[in-house]
Amino acid sequence: MMLERIQKPNDIKKLKWDELDVLAAEIREFLVEKVSKTGGHLASNLGVVELTMAMHLAFSLPKDKMIWDVGHQAYTHKILTGRKEGFDELRQYGGMSGFPKRNESNCDSFDTGHSTTSISAGLGYVEAREILGEDYRVVSVIGDGSLTGGMAYEALNNAANLKSNYIIVLNDNNMSISENVGGVPAYLNSIRTAEFYNDLKKGVVNSLNKVPIVGENIVNNIRKTKNSIKRLLVPGMLFEDMGITYLGPVDGHDLKSLYRTFKEAQRMNHAVMIHVLTKKGKGYAPAEQFPAKFHGVGPFDLETGKALAVKEKDSYTDVFADIMSGLGEKEPRLTAITAAMKDGTGLCKFQEKYPERFFDVGIAEEHAVTFAAGLAAAGLKPVFAVYSAFLQRGYDQIVHDVCMQNLPVIFAIDRAGLVGNDGETHQGVYDIAYLNHIPNMTILSPKNRFEFADMMEFAVAHTGPVAIRYPRGTVYEGLAEFREPVSHGKSEIIYKESEIAILSLGHMMETAEEVWRALKDKGYQCSLINSRFVKPMDTDVLCELAQNHKLFVTIEDGVISGGYGASVRDYVAEEKLDVDVFINGIPDKFIEHGSIGQLRKVIGLDADSIVEKIEQYRR
Repeated sequence: MMLERIQKPNDIKKLKWDELDVLAAEIREFLVEKVSKTGGHLASNLGVVELTMAMHLAFSLPKDKMIWDVGHQAYTHKILTGRKEGFDELRQYGGMSGFPKRNESNCDSFDTGHSTTSISAGLGYVEAREILGEDYRVVSVIGDGSLTGGMAYEALNNAANLKSNYIIVLNDNNMSISENVGGVPAYLNSIRTAEFYNDLKKGVVNSLNKVPIVGENIVNNIRKTKNSIKRLLVPGMLFEDMGITYLGPVDGHDLKSLYRTFKEAQRMNHAVMIHVLTKKGKGYAPAEQFPAKFHGVGPFDLETGKALAVKEKDSYTDVFADIMSGLGEKEPRLTAITAAMKDGTGLCKFQEKYPERFFDVGIAEEHAVTFAAGLAAAGLKPVFAVYSAFLQRGYDQIVHDVCMQNLPVIFAIDRAGLVGNDGETHQGVYDIAYLNHIPNMTILSPKNRFEFADMMEFAVAHTGPVAIRYPRGTVYEGLAEFREPVSHGKSEIIYKESEIAILSLGHMMETAEEVWRALKDKGYQCSLINSRFVKPMDTDVLCELAQNHKLFVTIEDGVISGGYGASVRDYVAEEKLDVDVFINGIPDKFIEHGSIGQLRKVIGLDADSIVEKIEQYRR
């Protein structure tokens, strides 16, 4: 077993070349086996096995710095740096992260989880190296999907000015999560198909090297003018025109070619881009056939690739897909926007029915927000479906381009609240806080699937920006008998008594109902309120409840600071209402990976913990 000989960084260099192909096969087998049990990002990792091996052969860790864009493709990197044993608890609470983490290994140079960051971070390392007079290599890996994000070009613009070595690896598998869209993939396709250039170059060099005495000099002179040859023969040459030397395309599964290219790149005293062609899901037939499906997976059957968990109920994303499909039929001005996440956000059904009203802008959330603003200003009703953790990338555009003009853009915020196994970079716990203070913004969250549909109807009819936040996972179907019409800024009273008022936001109603029943069983008089709106907050119901309640208990799945509970507390203090406020939400710290149930228990946001804290509070 070659894999058993990899126990620490740089052990791969002890293997012979004829042993490396065996190692690659063993790594793929290992990844498929482990991820089939724990879940994780599979297809992207299978596609970069040889690329990662070549990098570890050509560079020395932890001295040299490898920076992974997004980082969900760093599993082989973790294996080659001695973390093979950690895969038994991959993405589990207390176990190894599914992303690079500096506090996990000194071979992880930068914490990642979102796209288009690696070139900027790598450029920072390069400049720091020069200022501090240190001696190490920096290599940043970025996917072709991430090149649809503007931040990558901001970094490339600066990298072009470098006078020292910096290597950028463009991992090109023609996909982000779903298939890539737009002009950048089309440009890369033109390079992929320009094989005649590479064939011509190899043929000319090989022939001239055979010429006695003068052949090598001729080759060297040609190399000096190769930029001109490239511009003549290869379409566009965008990167060369920016001042960044382009090498490739290189077969991302040819280990020797990759190694030689890295060594060539290390000789240059400026920024170099190596264009590597890889196959997402390589080596595991189900992942090769359905790379998007195997981008991020739960546990699955090793032989068939089928998920082990049988889906019994719809998710909130499934419900959103049906809602959008129905609304699209009733409202011809309705449009849908995704940032390379049509599968993840449930917009495939809308795209199939209304392709002319569907827009995939690629991994470009900032552009998506302002694009939506333009659609709205021109008279359409755009819905931007996006994960909470990714919407924060478009914050300035939300403020300046949408809310300042009070445009009717609908933000369908998926994965709001705790997301679970992807950890800190993906927890959707900040959207309430970063949206709550923006003028003209309306924020609401449904308690169940039925209210979700009503809130989307409300949002389409509203004349300003609306954010509807909903979680990952199975949709709640309880309290279906309570379905008051959604009225702007108004809560829904589920049960009204006295003493304690539980004010629940969104899908936390399932937990809130458990808390309400537990308190009732303990003899407390208790009201249960579906808050519905974060903004505008229902101050009328707060004043009404304050007349015969002594404690408000708020429950939300967002950060406490700047959240719904904080707004309730501030209002109670301002109006000098005679009632205490006890806030339950996400504490002021980053929440690591683990199951949602585990994480809620750890931070005290499960029903048992909340009941216990209420009783302690009452004492």
